[in-house]
Amino acid sequence: MHSSLRVFRTLLSLLAVGATLPLSAQPVSTARVGSSLFVNHGLVGVGRIPASARDRFGETFGSFSAFAFQPGSWTRQPDGWYTGTLFAQPDRGYNVNATLNYTPRVYRLNLVFRPAPAGAASQDQVGLTLIDTIKYTEADGTPLTSFDPGSNTSASRTGFPVLPAAFNNRISLDAEGIVVNADGSLWVSDEYGPYIWRFGADGKLLSAIRPPEALVGKRNGADSFSSNNSPAGQPAPSPANPVTGRQNNQGLEGLSVSPDGRTLFALLQSAARQDGGTGGTSATRFNTRLLAYDISGPSPVLRGHYVVQLPTFTSGTSTLVAAQSEMLALNNTQFLVLARDSGNGRGLNPTSRYRNVLVYDVAAATNLVGTEFETAGRPVAPNGVLDAGIRPAARSEFVNLNVSSDLARFGLKNGPTDDANNLSEKWEALALMPALDPFAPDDYFLFIGNDNDFQTTDGFHDGASYNAGVDNDSMVLVYRVSLPGRLLNVSSRGRLGAGADAHIVGFVVSGARPKTVLVRGVGPALGAFGVTGAAFDPSIQVFSSTGSLVAANDNWGDLSSLADASQRAGAFPLALGSRDAALLLNLGPGNYTVVASATGPSGIGLVEVYELP
Repeated sequence: MHSSLRVFRTLLSLLAVGATLPLSAQPVSTARVGSSLFVNHGLVGVGRIPASARDRFGETFGSFSAFAFQPGSWTRQPDGWYTGTLFAQPDRGYNVNATLNYTPRVYRLNLVFRPAPAGAASQDQVGLTLIDTIKYTEADGTPLTSFDPGSNTSASRTGFPVLPAAFNNRISLDAEGIVVNADGSLWVSDEYGPYIWRFGADGKLLSAIRPPEALVGKRNGADSFSSNNSPAGQPAPSPANPVTGRQNNQGLEGLSVSPDGRTLFALLQSAARQDGGTGGTSATRFNTRLLAYDISGPSPVLRGHYVVQLPTFTSGTSTLVAAQSEMLALNNTQFLVLARDSGNGRGLNPTSRYRNVLVYDVAAATNLVGTEFETAGRPVAPNGVLDAGIRPAARSEFVNLNVSSDLARFGLKNGPTDDANNLSEKWEALALMPALDPFAPDDYFLFIGNDNDFQTTDGFHDGASYNAGVDNDSMVLVYRVSLPGRLLNVSSRGRLGAGADAHIVGFVVSGARPKTVLVRGVGPALGAFGVTGAAFDPSIQVFSSTGSLVAANDNWGDLSSLADASQRAGAFPLALGSRDAALLLNLGPGNYTVVASATGPSGIGLVEVYELP
């Protein structure tokens, strides 16, 4: 859906008379991919969980290898702060010398967010309270393990592909990405397989997706799920690295679902072995792979397979590759990727050379589904050189986490000295929630979390205490960003009167099929955003291009369908019993006009049109 010329002119006139702008009107940075412009308004909040925190089972809290909000939990409160339920995914436990029999798990937390656009002396804008810890098990209750699989060890379970397994015959999982479904079930990606797993809301294993053979580790001509981190007393794999497939500890690090819930995306951390993947930060490993699965049917179907080129940075005279740590789908072609250097941060070399969130777009990229490139025998990038017949995803850098002036507003830093306010090495979690700002409907809060590798001086895992020599808190950074194309809507603010003083907005439903559209005339609800003189009782009428009345509404009526539609669209909620107006319509392609009037005294109103996913 695109706004008409009438809407465009209205918005220009509002800017000319000083209409309310987003909280941070001056962008810190911008990125452009194709015709899409992305705006970063800067850091607006920070939160911490102490490194010594424990979970429900008395073991050290494992930070954020990934996190995601529970659908439907995000709300904006009347005083401008936000609440939501966050699912956080730790990885395989504290393992300096060898992997442990740590049971993979997921955390559920209450999150409270109070933005501080101007910065703050404190780092408590994000409040996090642990609600629950859920361990991952098989259907019969047998716990999964974080033990590294043996070189030639696998498990057989009815209805599943061949599974990574440890010497104790438990299924091995090095959990990384997470997606939370509306029914509470979870998708989880891992390093070992690299597989995508589905768990019920109770943590019990439901299914697993095996990726194309080009991604599965192979040694001596057979599956080999080991990452060369053998448990104590167990033999190391031979050879140490897979011959083809994912590099050790470089599995499906990124996982996300499209906003319409139909496509599951998974991103390999760096290039497969046959594509130049060599581990470390070698310049040859930057051609990695993105998978897109259609999950709208009874079984996932691979529909997309693309090459994604990772960012590079310089260190002295060397060109190095930043491994990606997480991805987040904005729509069916565009996504964010969190990439970073390694070995730099809290407790290590203090200064990082690269931490960035990038925008990628696969709209014009080559789809490899059904081709020889899905096999280990046909590399997409032999020795790191991309095949001439493959077009990779477009990319642009977006949010730089190492901007010193931005960090300093909250007392944080990127070196050169090390203390508790120095950013940690690994940033591996991304989540995006709408600002629910009626004057900036394309604004979102980008949550970024670190993986502290369970580093604490007072740790406890797998029945034993440990001291990592440093306290590395779990942290969350929040940036305010504008993402055109994420939310498909038009929005126009103006004075609502009666008759000729009505506010008129036009919009177009494009394409060949009808679309579900939410139309709102907001007046009383604007008071929560500091608007004075808001219309007391707006009403709306929607007309077709022929002038026929399609539908009309005065008071929205607390209908659950309208409340659900607002939530799906990312629109701020309307108060129960308010006199705001709203319509949920199924409209065929064509031009439409919204006439917003005021019953009684005139006042400021907001006309919104959302295309629902």
